[in-house]
Amino acid sequence: MTLLDAAHAAVSADPENEALRLRFFERLADGEMVILLEREAVGESLEPKVFALEDGPVVLVFDREERLASFTGGIAPYAALPGRVIAGLLKGQGIGMGVNLGVAPSSMLLPPEALDWLAETLADGPEEAEALPEEFLPPMVPEAVIAALDGKLARAGGLAASALLAGVVYAGGRRGHLLALIDAAEGAEPALARAMNEALVFSGIEAGELDVVFLATDSPAAQAMAKVALRFDLPKPQVQDLAPAAPGMDPSRPPKLR
Repeated sequence: MTLLDAAHAAVSADPENEALRLRFFERLADGEMVILLEREAVGESLEPKVFALEDGPVVLVFDREERLASFTGGIAPYAALPGRVIAGLLKGQGIGMGVNLGVAPSSMLLPPEALDWLAETLADGPEEAEALPEEFLPPMVPEAVIAALDGKLARAGGLAASALLAGVVYAGGRRGHLLALIDAAEGAEPALARAMNEALVFSGIEAGELDVVFLATDSPAAQAMAKVALRFDLPKPQVQDLAPAAPGMDPSRPPKLR
C-alpha cells in the first residue's frame, strides 16, 4: 500500500468529500511517478507512449517501477518525474493519464480536464507583499491547514531548520496568520513559499490566507513568535546524490515532450 493507494482508497470510500479529492491530487503532484516512454529518452527530450482508448488518448504512469514492470511484463523505457511536472507537460494537449492501470488498488483514469486543473492550480504561486507585524498570538487555524503544512514541511528536509506558525496583528489592524521558515537554505525561499501556498490550496479551506516570512533563529521576530507559535521541525538534510539529474528532476529545466 503506497501513499497514493491510501489517498485513492479514501476518495473511493467517500467520493463526495472534496478534502479527500484534494489530498489525492496533492499526493499525485508531490510523488515521483514513472511514465512509460515510446523509446529511451534522448538528452532532455522525452516521448511518452500514448495509448488510444475509447475515451481518448492517455499516457501511463506508475508510482513504483515494479508496477510499471508488472504492467509491461518486462523491461520498458521510462522516465521518473514528479507528478506535477507530468501534469504541466500534458496541460492543454487533450491527453489523459492512466495511473497504475491494472496493477494496484489506485488504478484509475484521469481525463485531460483533471490534468489541466491540476497544472493550473500548481501554477498559481504566492504574491509578494510588505507588512509590519505589531503582535504575535497563538495560532487559530483549522486542523486541515496544520496537517497540510506538516505534510509539506516533512518533505522539505534540508531546506530550512524549522517553521513557526502564529497569529499576527499588523500595523493598521489587519489580522492574519504568519508562517516563519527559520534558517532557510540559500536559494530555497521561492520553492518553500510555493510549497506553503500549495499546502493552503490543497487543505480545502476556501478563501484561506497565510503569510510566509523567512527569519534567522536569533532574529527578534523569530524569538517573539517562538513564545506563542506552533513549531514544526523539518527533517535533517540527507546526503545529496551528485550524479547527473534525470530529465525533469531539475524544476528549472523541465524535459521536452516530443
